[in-house]
Formats: sequence, structure tokens, C-alpha cells
Amino acid sequence: MSDTAWNHLTTHITELQTLAGVHGLLQWDQQVNMPPAAAGLRAEQNALMAGLVHKRLTAPSYGDALTALLPSTDPVRRASAKHLKRDYDRNTKLSADLVDRLARAQAKGFQSWMAARDADDFKVFVPALSELVALSQEKAEAIDSSRPAYDVLLDEFDYGTSTATLVPMFARLRDGLTELVGATRDAPAVPAIDLHVPLDVQKRINETVISSLGYDLSAGRLDMAQHPFSIGLGRGDVRITTHLYENDLLNGLGGTVHEAGHAMYEQGLPHDTLSGTGLNVAASYGLHESQSRFWENTIGGSLPFFHWLSAQLANEGVKLTADALYRAANRIEPGLIRISADEVTYNLHILLRFELELALFDGSLAVADIPDAWNAGMHKLLGQTPNSGVDGALQDVHWSSGAFGYFPSYTLGNLYAASLGVAMEEALPDMWEQVGQGEFSHILSWLRTHVHHHGSQLSAPDIIRNAVGDRDPVEDLLSHLWSRHGALYGVSRME
Repeated sequence: MSDTAWNHLTTHITELQTLAGVHGLLQWDQQVNMPPAAAGLRAEQNALMAGLVHKRLTAPSYGDALTALLPSTDPVRRASAKHLKRDYDRNTKLSADLVDRLARAQAKGFQSWMAARDADDFKVFVPALSELVALSQEKAEAIDSSRPAYDVLLDEFDYGTSTATLVPMFARLRDGLTELVGATRDAPAVPAIDLHVPLDVQKRINETVISSLGYDLSAGRLDMAQHPFSIGLGRGDVRITTHLYENDLLNGLGGTVHEAGHAMYEQGLPHDTLSGTGLNVAASYGLHESQSRFWENTIGGSLPFFHWLSAQLANEGVKLTADALYRAANRIEPGLIRISADEVTYNLHILLRFELELALFDGSLAVADIPDAWNAGMHKLLGQTPNSGVDGALQDVHWSSGAFGYFPSYTLGNLYAASLGVAMEEALPDMWEQVGQGEFSHILSWLRTHVHHHGSQLSAPDIIRNAVGDRDPVEDLLSHLWSRHGALYGVSRME
């Protein structure tokens, strides 16, 4: 019976992952190539694909196979059944009608968000966003009515995470970050780079950088989009997009490296050994974010990296010293835009979104009141007040797809990345010398071994614990930020 169940499971999962790849291709096309007039058609296509996937995710024969395999003595079969059964139980609690309504609302939500950005008017987005919030509440209620809705939604991205653990951890991080921002507020300003670089030149530079880091362009591609993202469509097809700015080279490059970090994780998952098991996927969104933030910040913000990059820029006729690049990239400059935020203030942007999402789902904040709450929170945390919706509550794509509970993954990723960086420095004594020479393969190999190849056989916390030991990630992140940014500004941490 066990072999029969296993064969049924692997066939079923292979089909599901193929369907998910096709659905992902529709989503990629929507943000890269699709003409606006096709929005209604795409909503129908997304709804059909979501329905097909949901039908297979809730098939009784699939559930029977999972139940039969839970007691298996084979570690892969047992891990597969345990991992997939959790999602099966969630999905069987969602009606086909709710799945259909969510898919349609998500498609409409993206187009409404784009229209609101074009008009710079949050009110244009309010009806679609209100529907997505209501449907997400309905979804959470259907899955587990005994828990707060937001906790149920968090499980979709970082299983086992709860507001009870996030709130105190994030509060401690917020206190440490505001101390650092305050300590540097009166220090002499660090200059930005004011240089026009044509977009075609930037794209070549971006491609050189990500291919050098280890992103396999023969199994992926780089395109332009309103909002940078990465998407894994299956083995051999992991795509990324970016958004470049003619007068802000580092902003665009940082986003590209961030997405390449995601994509290298996807490319390093155990597709060859665990295909068909459901375990050849990332362990959590927070772990996924750890890979993007590690490459973007720990490596891509380091002085050795800029020694290498300055030579690559010179090959394209862009003359910038490593020191100028390093100083500009590591400026602490509180601003309005999350994806452009410096490494120190970035998590304060996430904490604001986390607080707003909590309020949306506990009923203390109405959708129409988000802009005012956003502006007040930005002023409190970062001393900034948006003058437009595009610079405020309309800047992120996440809510337009109903991805409530995703934002905390970014900060979890930063915390994981900080501890991974400490462990890697201990394991690779010549790490920074190699980075300065443009040699990144030893870093990627370490991540492949300690993070990527596990897939989801282990939980994200277990993967991190095995890789770094028993560390305090909040302290690791704060220590990293003080040692890099505090030193740049000539300030020291209070004991």
C-alpha cells in the first residue's frame, strides 16, 4: 500500500507543480508583457488555473495517499507527507467558490492598483483592496476560526510564526534601529552618487553582476517591470525582473541583486533528487528573503564587492571608485520608498506595514483610512510624510494580490541573513578576499550546502539552526549594522 500511495503522490505532485508553473507564467506575463486591455481575460484565465490547482490540491485520493504515508519509516516519504498534509488540510477547508472569487479579486486587484498609481489616488484602489481584505478574512476563518485571522495568514508564508513571537522581537529590533538612526542623525552627511547612466548600459552591468554572483541566465532571464520580482516556473526556468533608474544606478542594481538572490535559491533547490515529493520548494518565505537580503546587503553592500564592481563599471565607461560606491550604498537616509531604503531603515518600513496589517485584520483600521495611518506611521518611525500615494500606501504590489502576512518575511529574512553571514565568515576565512576578486562561487556553494539543498525537508528555523548554531539573530543584525554603518558615520553603540 505504501508504494502505491507513494507512486500516486509523486505523479500527483508532478502534475500540480506543472500546473503551478503555467499559472506562474500567466502572472509573470501580466506584470511584464500583457496589454492593459487583457485584464478581464487574464482574470478569467487566473480563475480557471486556480480552480484546476485547487481541485487537485483537495482531491480525496491525494488526501488518502498522504494519510497512508504519514507513518512511513522512510524519512523522505514521511517528510513529504507531513509537509504536504499541512497544505492539504488548509486547502480542503476552502470552497471552490472562495478560491474562484479570490483568484478573480487578485487579478482585478493588480489592475486596480496600477490604475490608482497612474492616477495617484488611493481611493481608486479602495474597492478592490476592501474585497481582498474581506476575502482574506473569509479565507482565514474557513481555515481556522479559533485563531486570529492574521496568524492564520502568516502561516501561508512562514509556518509557525505568530504575532505573539513577532511583536516582541520586532519591538526589540525597532528600538535598536532607532538608536542607530538617532546616533547618526547629526553626523556629517555621506554623499550620494549623482550620475546619469543610460538604461541599456545599466542592464548590461546588471546582467554581468548577477551572472557573476551565480544566477544561471541559461535557466532564467532578466526583464523590466513596475515592481521587481522573481518567479520560479519549474526546473530550468526561474525568472527575475527589475526596475532601473537613469540617475540612480545603485537603486536599480540593488533590486536586481535582491531578486537574483531569490532566483539562485530557486535554482539551487533539490529538483533532481526530490522532484515529485513536494519537498523541492523553499522552506519558508522568510528563508527565501534571507537569500535575497544576504546577497543584496551582506555581499552587495560590502567594500570588497565594490572594489570588484568598480572595475566592471569601468569596462562600461562608468568611472566610480570603490570607496565612493561603498559610501553611497551605505548611507543612512530615511526615505519614503521601501525598495529604495537603506539597510538600516529598511526594517522600519516593514514594521510599519506589519502594524497596518495587524490593524486591518483586528478591525481597528478601515481600508479607506490606510493613507492617513500610513502617513502618521511614516512620520513617527522615519520622520517622513508622503506627498503622494505612489510614495506612500500605493508603493507596494503585495496587497494588490492579497498577500497579507508576507511583509514580516522580509524582516525575518534580514535576521536570518545576519546570522548566516556570521557563520559564513567563520567557515570561510578568505571570504572577503575572494569577494574583492569577483569570486563568489565559494559563497554560493556554502549556501547550497547549508540552505538550498534541504528544500523543505526541514523547517526554516531548523535549517538556520543547523547552519549557524544557537545565535541571537536580532543581536547579529544590529551588530552588523553598527559595525558597517555606525563605523561609516563615526558613531559607536552605547553599552
